[in-house]
Amino acid sequence: MSVTTLDPFGFSETDVNKKPRNTGEKFGNAVHLKSKDFAIRNLLLVRRNKPLDTIRLKESERIIRAQRYISRVRITPIVIPNSKDSIDLDVRVVDSWSFIPRFSGSTSRSSIDIQERNFLGFGHNWRNRFVNRFSDGENAYFTSYSVPNIKNSFVQTTISYQNDLNNFYGKSFNIERPFYSPLTKWAGGIYVDEQFRQDSIPDATNNYELKNFKYHSEDLWLGHAFKIFDDRSEEEITTNLVLSGRFLNIGFSESPAVAFDPADYFSDEQQYLVGIGITSRQFVEDKFLFNYGIVEDVAVGKIYGITFGQQQKNDRMRTYAGFRLAHGDYYRIGFLCANFEGGSFFRRGAMEQSALTLTVNYFTPLIPLGNWSLRQFFKPQLILGFNRVDSYGDRLTLNESSLFLGDYGAGVVSPNPSGISGFNAPLVGTSKFIVNFQTQSYSPWQLIGFRLNPFFSYSGGLLGNGISDMINSKLYSKIGAGIIISNDYLVFSSFQISFAYYSNLPAGAANPFQTNSFETTDFRLESFDFGKPRTIIYK
Repeated sequence: MSVTTLDPFGFSETDVNKKPRNTGEKFGNAVHLKSKDFAIRNLLLVRRNKPLDTIRLKESERIIRAQRYISRVRITPIVIPNSKDSIDLDVRVVDSWSFIPRFSGSTSRSSIDIQERNFLGFGHNWRNRFVNRFSDGENAYFTSYSVPNIKNSFVQTTISYQNDLNNFYGKSFNIERPFYSPLTKWAGGIYVDEQFRQDSIPDATNNYELKNFKYHSEDLWLGHAFKIFDDRSEEEITTNLVLSGRFLNIGFSESPAVAFDPADYFSDEQQYLVGIGITSRQFVEDKFLFNYGIVEDVAVGKIYGITFGQQQKNDRMRTYAGFRLAHGDYYRIGFLCANFEGGSFFRRGAMEQSALTLTVNYFTPLIPLGNWSLRQFFKPQLILGFNRVDSYGDRLTLNESSLFLGDYGAGVVSPNPSGISGFNAPLVGTSKFIVNFQTQSYSPWQLIGFRLNPFFSYSGGLLGNGISDMINSKLYSKIGAGIIISNDYLVFSSFQISFAYYSNLPAGAANPFQTNSFETTDFRLESFDFGKPRTIIYK
């Protein structure tokens, strides 16, 4: 097996004769450090002197393509003259530009954010952020170092530390081997962290005050995938029965007083969960989704799973039971996927903290318009809560960031998966409906490698305490338009020049007119991964 890694500018994974032509491409390549051969070899599922498995070959291409520091890859079998039972493999990889500096400043503070997604060509991700506040000279910093794959084991390791301008901090360590492929048999992980943070929560009179939260968590899980069918078709080979178990421990050393948390929601907790499910996962190569003209892998398949276990909290033991049903595929009308989940705690025969969620993802086939192309994206989400705890932490929000609402363990620090981009208001409820719609064009325009693609978007949300209250509530919406700017060679997220209007904002919320308020994010397509057991996502 031969591995050829190429600099990001002017090279092709298919045309060996294509070379950089202009000074800009040559200069960019000169200051870029290419991926090391071993970093690519560690991602291959095929082995020397072993029978060639075409599904493993296809999966190897997909896994390499999934790395943010790689833009394109092609693996080509090569016939060996006079050999009846052997072939060579030529792996040709084109890097992305991986060094990402960001600078920002205002009259009150300045910040610098430097990220290298392919540190020393090893494929490691190292990110550092520094913020200075002018008024008192206080500094904040964040650092994170990730190793995505240790010695072809696909074990991922991340260590991070942050300290904000008010001396609140977070530190974490995560080592995990996910079900990175439908061919994976063993998965598991260990996550530990300590967090000291602050958030604004209300008391019984709806008076908001900043309160401290200091806690640690330990999150351990292990899973195994069992083959169900004999190796006949790709769908049968990639269909598995998954059995997994998880232990989550949370310990608080500082939390809000009774006046702000009468239910003692922010308290010590232990969860013991088991997941059993059948998952079938394949990938379809597509283009012109979230990138311009680059192959993107869209997961299709199905999940039928159940999760059950127990929770020990506030000197009470409760049973948990939940289910998950998901199905997604390409049809004549486009890609359609639905994910339906339900879950509840049970104590003394009564249901507590119950929820139902339904998420649908749809996008049309690529619509040609002369030299242009167009897609429509549509994503409705419904979350219904029943018998929720009387606590601010057990409520839903429409905000882009849900901040701290009692989520723990690995992978919970992320944007709200069912929020409105750029929306920030002190509104909470137990049920909500969100719909996101985007018309995305793909234009022939480009400027020094940057693609300029106009878009129009709409997001709307209903939020209430109960189904009837939600249906009769105000419709909070965002209407946006602008240009998404992406680059074929760079790893950073697409960004945009945009204008957005937010209607029906409550008193005290931000300006209803915003420009360039957020980076572009995709519609978070379903991965069909049934791995670490969890309770139903409710935020």
